[in-house]
Amino acid sequence: MPRSARSAIKSFLALAIVLSLAGCAPFEFAPRDPSAPAHHGPHSFVNVPPQPVFTIWTQIRCLIGLEKPDPPAVDPALFPSVFKPETVKPDLGRIRHPDPSAIQLTWIGHSSFLIQVDGLNILTDPVFSRRVSPVSFAGPVRLAPPGLDFKDLPAIDAVLISHNHYDHMDKPTLQRLGNGPRAFVPLGHHRRLAGWGVFRVSELDWWQTSFLGPVLVHCVPARHNSNRGLFDIDQDLWSGWVVETKKGNIYFAGDTAYGAHFREIAARFGPIRLALLPIGHYGPHRLVKIVHMDPAEAILAHLDLGAALSVAMHWGTFPMSPAPPSEPLAEPPLYFKKTLNEAGLSPAAFQLLKIGQTIIIR
Repeated sequence: MPRSARSAIKSFLALAIVLSLAGCAPFEFAPRDPSAPAHHGPHSFVNVPPQPVFTIWTQIRCLIGLEKPDPPAVDPALFPSVFKPETVKPDLGRIRHPDPSAIQLTWIGHSSFLIQVDGLNILTDPVFSRRVSPVSFAGPVRLAPPGLDFKDLPAIDAVLISHNHYDHMDKPTLQRLGNGPRAFVPLGHHRRLAGWGVFRVSELDWWQTSFLGPVLVHCVPARHNSNRGLFDIDQDLWSGWVVETKKGNIYFAGDTAYGAHFREIAARFGPIRLALLPIGHYGPHRLVKIVHMDPAEAILAHLDLGAALSVAMHWGTFPMSPAPPSEPLAEPPLYFKKTLNEAGLSPAAFQLLKIGQTIIIR
C-alpha cells in the first residue's frame, strides 16, 4: 500500500473516533406533514430535485485513494512543482475606510470574504483556523495565512454561514467573534451554535428573509449536504445567501453543485451585481459533481445568474482531499482561465482574486 494511503488511513481512523462523537440534537422533522417543503425529507434534509447521495463511504474511498482520478483538465506541464496560492498584503486603509458609494470585497481565503456595503461589515463562512478538522493534529492545513488578520477585522455586523462542514463553519472563529455579529444560518444550526456560546442567531429556511439594518438577507437553495460527525448526516440544512443592498444584490453560493436553482435565484433576485461562486474541490467529478462545481459549471452558473461580476472561491486555500483522486491544487485556476477563454468571457466579468486582495464594485 502506498505511504500516502497508509497516512490517510491513520488520519481517517483518528478522525472517525472524533466524528462519531460530534453529533448534535437534530432538527425535528415531520415525516407525515404533507405541507412540509420538498427539501424537508422524512428523516433529513434533501436536495430538490432529488439526487444520489454523496455518502460518507464515498468520501472515505476518496480519502484513502481507492477512487480513480479524472484525466487532467489542463496540461500537467503547466503545473508548478510546488503549488502556493498567490497572496497580497491587505489594503488596511481601504478596509478601515471603505467607499460608502460602492461594494467592497476582500478575499480572506477559501469561502471567507469580507463584504463591506451600506455601512455594514459582513463575513461569509469565516475560517481563521490553521486547520479545518474536528481535531488539531489531523486534517487539511492552510496553504497560506488568512488574507486579513483577525485583529485587523473591522467591527463585524453579520456572519453568513452556508452549512456545517468544518471548512465553512469554524467553531474557534465563531467563538472568537462572539455575540457581536448576528449569525445567519440555515435550519438546524442554532442548537449547535448555542452550545458554542453563540446566541445572536437568525435561522432561516430556503426563501425566507430577515432584516439587517438597511439590507435584506435572503436564504436561498444550494445543492450540497451536511454533517459534522458520522451520525448527523444531512440533519442541518445547507444554503446560499442573497444580500439585497442599495448598491445591488450580492449572492454568496456557499458550497453547491450546479443546478436549476441558479436560474430561480436570478428570477427572484436579479439583477445580481456580485456573485461569489465555488470553482474547486471537484474531483473525481463523476462522484463529486453532486455536491461541488468544476470551473466549467461555475461559468454556467455565472451565466444563469446573469451576474454583472462573479468572483471565484473555494480553491487554493485548503487541500481538502488527497490528490489523486482529487484534482491537483494547481489545476482549478488554470482550468478556470481555459474555460473562461473558451466561453468568450472577459476575465473582468469573472475574477480570480489573490488571497488578501480587495476590489471595489461600483
